[in-house]
Amino acid sequence: MSVPVLDFKSHLSELFALALRTVAPDAQNEVLIERPKQAAHGDYACNLAMQLAKPLRKSPRDIANALIAALPQTDFIEKVEIAGAGFINVFIAPAAKQRVVQGVLQAGAGYGHVHVGQGRKVQVEFVSANPTGPLHIGHGRGAAVGDCLCRLLHAAGWNVTREFYYNDAGVQIENLMRSVQLRCKGLTPDDPSWPENGYRGDYILDVANAYMAKETVVADDQHITGKGYADDEQAIRHFAVAYLRREQDLDMRAFGVEFDVFSLESALYTDGKVEATVQKLIASGHTYEQDDALWLRTTDFGDDKDRVMRKSDGGYTYFVPDVAYHLDKWQRGFELAINEQGADHHSTITRVRAGLQALDVGIPKGWPSYVLHQMVTVLKNGEEVKISKRAGSYVTLRDLIDEVGCDATRYFLAARSPDSQLVFDIDLAKAQSNDNPVYYIQYAHARIFSVLSQWGGEHRQLLEADLTCLDSDYEKIVLQKLIDFPQVVESAAHDLAPHQIAVYLKDLAADFHSYYNASRFLVEDETVKLARLALIAATAQVMKNGLALLGVSAPESM
Repeated sequence: MSVPVLDFKSHLSELFALALRTVAPDAQNEVLIERPKQAAHGDYACNLAMQLAKPLRKSPRDIANALIAALPQTDFIEKVEIAGAGFINVFIAPAAKQRVVQGVLQAGAGYGHVHVGQGRKVQVEFVSANPTGPLHIGHGRGAAVGDCLCRLLHAAGWNVTREFYYNDAGVQIENLMRSVQLRCKGLTPDDPSWPENGYRGDYILDVANAYMAKETVVADDQHITGKGYADDEQAIRHFAVAYLRREQDLDMRAFGVEFDVFSLESALYTDGKVEATVQKLIASGHTYEQDDALWLRTTDFGDDKDRVMRKSDGGYTYFVPDVAYHLDKWQRGFELAINEQGADHHSTITRVRAGLQALDVGIPKGWPSYVLHQMVTVLKNGEEVKISKRAGSYVTLRDLIDEVGCDATRYFLAARSPDSQLVFDIDLAKAQSNDNPVYYIQYAHARIFSVLSQWGGEHRQLLEADLTCLDSDYEKIVLQKLIDFPQVVESAAHDLAPHQIAVYLKDLAADFHSYYNASRFLVEDETVKLARLALIAATAQVMKNGLALLGVSAPESM
């Protein structure tokens, strides 16, 4: 039995690359393989002949014929045709498509993984919320998208580091400390002395009570015991930060998200990285003094105006530690760095990149990459939900998880392109109907396990099934969907677009449900039965693998 090809597109690229060496040994052209829009044009198409026409001074059709003649002999390809000016259309042999079922069943959780990352280092920074209150739904979208990006990049062969960066000092933390201190002294937000920018949610009272009770707080990157003294501002500040970091950790665990590294803005100052970065920028010659301030000439690197680095009072502007932090990322060896942040960070992209370019240390022009998510509107009973009892002024991530569950929350927050605004309909997310995409996909997976349970056979029988009878239109459609999965993973990772996985899964579920409604599986013909069971078992595996990339479970019963 032939070894099943699991990544059709990559395999074709390799075959055409071998043919290219014969036809044009000196050519450095990238082999691009695409899926034609029309089935009549084959399963895959290659435009290599048209790329080579000018340098080889030959007609594309002549080159196409030469490439086809040079293709290695393989039972993978049924036939090859030349279309139009010189497109090469490839038709995959039905047996090769059918063998992917066995390939999926053998690969299991590894099916869909590709190796484009080649073990290179990538860092994804996401959530990065300052510890001043419960995580809101915007943080939740960032967590869902960021975590899915990490899962995708891992599946694409990258060595992924997940990082959470936050500010543990500054004006917001000072307001937090003051709010907790006033609560420790028995004052409420209704008191006239309450600061205008103070925090008013019920959680502030929780922090104050825990501090006064001398509780010990253990967060992923903090460990502290409250002193119980209402006048010790430093102790209250440290305790409040640790307490709210722990709350963030608990929210992230409930959401199925973990981090490898926590970075503090204050450490950039105490470790001397901010000052060292400023000195590098001065030495590079891209700074100047004006109006008692130090400026960076960011207009040299595409910014609309130069930016102040050091103000006249001696303090640094906020983008300076951002540049220092990203220099630190570069020095840690991350070939690719991705920041998943809210759309309000858009204005910082140009100046951070300009600062990195001005360092003259070899950082590529478009580094780091950014994925910016738009705001989320939450609906319940057709009306917008704006506040949380606990937070007081916004909907928290925990509110949503408690209301609809982790699976639905993750799927809905990741299922649309981050750059589009999202309406999160609580009623839809809870609905057990085909209108709810999470339910629709999970129900397809559970349906398959119900059939397999009724059958009661062994996995070995499915691996040995004769698949040549899988030739109905429904079966061909499902087979092609399984074949497409590795390319969808590669594309989603390349485009930093987890929502492509969500779209794929919904389509796969639709194709399976159509197959299920039109077919019988536990038929008397043993050959047909095992072939169909093997196909749906492979479908369930791909659904499970895809849901895992979104951090969503694949229930075997519902």
